[in-house]
Amino acid sequence: MDPMDAGMRYTPKSSDKDWDQAVTFLPATDSKKLEKKKHPGKTGAIIGIVIFAAVVALMTGLLVWHFHFRKDTRVKKMYAGSMNITNQVFLEAYENPNSTEFQDLANQVTSQLRELYSRIPQLSKYYVGSTVQAFSEGSVIAYYLSEFHVPVSQEATVDNTMTTMDDTIKKQRSLKSDNLLFTRIDTSALDSQIFTKQMYTYAVHTRPNEVIDIMSPGFPNYPYPQNTFAQWQLRADPGNIIKLDFTTFNVEEDCSSDFIKVYDSLLAMERRLMAQKCGHYSPNNPLGFISSGNVMLLTLVTNELGDFPGFRAQLSQVPVERNGAMTCGGNLTGMSGTFTSPNYPKYYPPLMRCEWNIEVPPTMHVKLTFSKFMMSVGGSCLNDFVQVNDEKLCGSLPSSTMRTSNSNQMTVIFYSDASNVDRGFNANYKAFVPTNPCPDKFLCNNKRCVSNALVCDGWNDCGDNSDEKKCECKSDMIRCNNGLCKPMFWKCDGVDDCGDRTDEMNCGPACKEGEFACGNGVCIPIKQRCDGRNDCSDKSDEADCGRSTVCLETNYQCKDGQCISKQNPECDGEKDCTDGSDENCGVCGVQPFKTSRIVGGQDTTEGEWPWQVSLHIKNSLHVCGASIISEKWLVTAAHCVQDEPKIRLSQPESWEVYLGLHRQNQLNKAEKRYLKRIIAHPNYNEFTFDYDMALMELDTPVAFKETIRPICLPSSSYVFPVGKSVWITGWGATREGGSGASLLQKAEVRIINSTVCDSLMNGQITSRMTCAGVLAGGVDACQGDSGGPMSSSNVVGRVFLAGVVSWGDGCARRNKPGIYTTVPKFRAWIKEQTGV
Repeated sequence: MDPMDAGMRYTPKSSDKDWDQAVTFLPATDSKKLEKKKHPGKTGAIIGIVIFAAVVALMTGLLVWHFHFRKDTRVKKMYAGSMNITNQVFLEAYENPNSTEFQDLANQVTSQLRELYSRIPQLSKYYVGSTVQAFSEGSVIAYYLSEFHVPVSQEATVDNTMTTMDDTIKKQRSLKSDNLLFTRIDTSALDSQIFTKQMYTYAVHTRPNEVIDIMSPGFPNYPYPQNTFAQWQLRADPGNIIKLDFTTFNVEEDCSSDFIKVYDSLLAMERRLMAQKCGHYSPNNPLGFISSGNVMLLTLVTNELGDFPGFRAQLSQVPVERNGAMTCGGNLTGMSGTFTSPNYPKYYPPLMRCEWNIEVPPTMHVKLTFSKFMMSVGGSCLNDFVQVNDEKLCGSLPSSTMRTSNSNQMTVIFYSDASNVDRGFNANYKAFVPTNPCPDKFLCNNKRCVSNALVCDGWNDCGDNSDEKKCECKSDMIRCNNGLCKPMFWKCDGVDDCGDRTDEMNCGPACKEGEFACGNGVCIPIKQRCDGRNDCSDKSDEADCGRSTVCLETNYQCKDGQCISKQNPECDGEKDCTDGSDENCGVCGVQPFKTSRIVGGQDTTEGEWPWQVSLHIKNSLHVCGASIISEKWLVTAAHCVQDEPKIRLSQPESWEVYLGLHRQNQLNKAEKRYLKRIIAHPNYNEFTFDYDMALMELDTPVAFKETIRPICLPSSSYVFPVGKSVWITGWGATREGGSGASLLQKAEVRIINSTVCDSLMNGQITSRMTCAGVLAGGVDACQGDSGGPMSSSNVVGRVFLAGVVSWGDGCARRNKPGIYTTVPKFRAWIKEQTGV
């Protein structure tokens, strides 16, 4: 068992907050007076009237109190603040709260705060007191907590007054008390729930060339404690900034439950919050922060539920004058170049401004392309932004966002304010001739250059559709009403390729009266509609047929035998079976990290596809992929386990298996297993690749963890519709005839209509094959990807094994999709052989 999954979890003792209640009964001294009388008498009537009046008065008083006085019930409000003391020099003793120097200065600060609050009518009546929490340099910055007891009706007024405290200071120019001079105050409300939690406080000071590990309580042997507020006050020497890099980060996914916050201060002041984070982050895409000065605060807040490992981070300090992350901007010349925001790809620091001045030869202009762009979002780019000439950019922008200049010069300014940082940008610039920006290519409206062969081919190669506008449609293309042209084989395939549904119009009339039009364009007799058979081949004739008492081929069958007509009910977050079996999913299909031998693909992050397996011929290289479906079983392609003249690949002893692998040159980091059994489908045809599926049983079970998890198996009724985006992954060749990838690759493709695909592949497609790809070419699986998964996410993010990489006509060729073994067709066989 992984040590993170073991051990007890700390639970703080709860305090008994229930009030003791006592009920007093007044005894009757004369029991006869309690006897029921036939008539109340005059005295009794008077007493009754008096009692009634008292009750009415009591109720009236309660109502008056409830509606008038209760609104002024006071609540405890805590505010975190910082003050700049400009006429003091920071002493090392100020780091120690128990030192005489700390206490003397703290007393002067609290005295000044009391004087300040007393001058403000909205605060003076409710102020209780302040405590200084820490000091840092600058000349001296005091961090404090101020407590107020505020009527409920005045909460908003006090909040507003406290957050505008700096404006009050500015109006008074400066405040002087004793020998202290204050020039700036930052204040923000503190979450009161923090003080109801078990609290931990750590103070850490880094030294030159020192790296210190910071860990959540209990890490790595135990989950972090519940109902906790932990804080680490981090300091560096004068003239240095702090670098905090997380090497492990595994906190509850919901940021309203457990989270960490990083502040550019020594107190939890929301106006100096750099980031709030939760969930999992891959070691390949780690979190990393740098401060604007020599202090930083890290906090961990947890609720009373869940067990999670926590985090480990490395703390160090870097001299400002030698820190490349803090020095940015400058003059860039030449025909091309690359530059990034400070600390990229980790998080840029707050309170930064950088300016780059780009200059290319006089007869040329500048083209600037952002391959990545992630800036903290603010209203109208008022907070963090990148300014290109006179245009401000912020938030997240698509890859390859481009800007051009109207001269040979361009100015790029990066700016970040005091809070909410992000990863920043990676940019490259290139000089181009304004009269010929795309030599021998087509110039898109967004200034991108694409091959002339891609113009008016039905595909959006520019990204802004400018290569598909003002086109004369060829006779073999669909003429969309919006002016676009699309390949004819997309007509009536159930996908809106035109964007205005032109290609999906007039599909029904092709069927005669008494016939039903399938989603794939096939016509069947109307009597075959909802007969329990898949007559359309795409199951469209059995969709929306109502609830069944007898399970049809298109129905999902619960463990208790109940039949569900809803499409793809399993693991969708809704309980459809009365026995809940449709939601009994375990950890299958859950990707732990959220923000090829794949041609046109992208690098993956470690653990992103934890069901991906690498199959090696023993003592040799990777040859095929596979998918984990349980602790002991894998799914791969039958053609991967066919005997060759010199190697008996059908025998378990010929193989070694690597699970949790990311890089082929780091096999030592993966779980290595051998095989006990191989079961190729008995109907596999080595000439047509029909029934191309095989099962592998591991010699010993594997324990699931972040980088090793099973993919969900779809039921036999599961439908992966035409046009749906799916992912293919593997270490295969990155181009046709090329070598395999070292780093696991991924690529996004979409499922293609089987009728269209069959025509493109010259009639070689069977009902057990699924076609997927990008018909424009450039993205596909290739040699070495065979047996690997084609993965599909459902509505709640669960990933299902839609297909197994099988065969193709070359790799990433235009109009030649990849062919995959359709997993739902084999669900019963898999269950029969493995029990999964």
